[in-house]
Amino acid sequence: MTTSGAPGTGRTAGSRANIARQQRFWTRNARSWDHGAGDNPGLVKVVERVVAEARPAPGQRVVDLGCGSGQLALRLAPIVGSVVAVDVSRTMIDLLESHASAAGIGNVEGRALPIEHLDLAPGSVDLVVSNYALHHLRDPDKAAAVRQAAGWLRPGGRLVVGDMMFGRGADARDRAIISSKLALLLRKGPAGWWRIAKNAGRFLLRFQERPVSMNAWVEMFTAAGLVDVVAIPVVNEAAVVRGTKAR
Repeated sequence: MTTSGAPGTGRTAGSRANIARQQRFWTRNARSWDHGAGDNPGLVKVVERVVAEARPAPGQRVVDLGCGSGQLALRLAPIVGSVVAVDVSRTMIDLLESHASAAGIGNVEGRALPIEHLDLAPGSVDLVVSNYALHHLRDPDKAAAVRQAAGWLRPGGRLVVGDMMFGRGADARDRAIISSKLALLLRKGPAGWWRIAKNAGRFLLRFQERPVSMNAWVEMFTAAGLVDVVAIPVVNEAAVVRGTKAR
């Protein structure tokens, strides 16, 4: 899924460059992502856990940050009142709207823009969700996105993020995830070795993907003033973090 950030952070050169890079990448890869997303068992499990932790209800106004082609937004739409689905790639939004039309879903509003440009009234949203998108953000923009989402929520509203969540080996879970990935690629022979070399550079330079640990996400949620913050490992490197706007 694609990326965005939080209002104001897009003014920095680093954020502008990252937005442009993500727009190019996801416009080019939108259809291949859409083709494979529904058949990825790990991704399906994360989507279902996000839905479970979100506890969607009739009449709710929902925002999906980095919605991709709609794997989460279209899962929630039949349950809630409306969904604002935001993605940096126009192609992704076109796919989302096509899927919604084919399914007879009329309560999803697709917006093709970075989250940096998303302007919602404070206290106007019941639920904010995101799935496998925010690890593409620069770290300051992750925190800014959480703060902004918390501001949009009504009292009692929820923010639920499912994502790739691991750091660089600071704790036992991080080290286990990194070791398992290395072991899997090593067993693949030369092709796996090449992927190790390529991904090591991306991991160290944090060029395309910038995952942080579950603990880092919990700290961001707490710093934004959310309460009852819970982190749940789901599958492999993926986890879900949930927080609630205080009443």
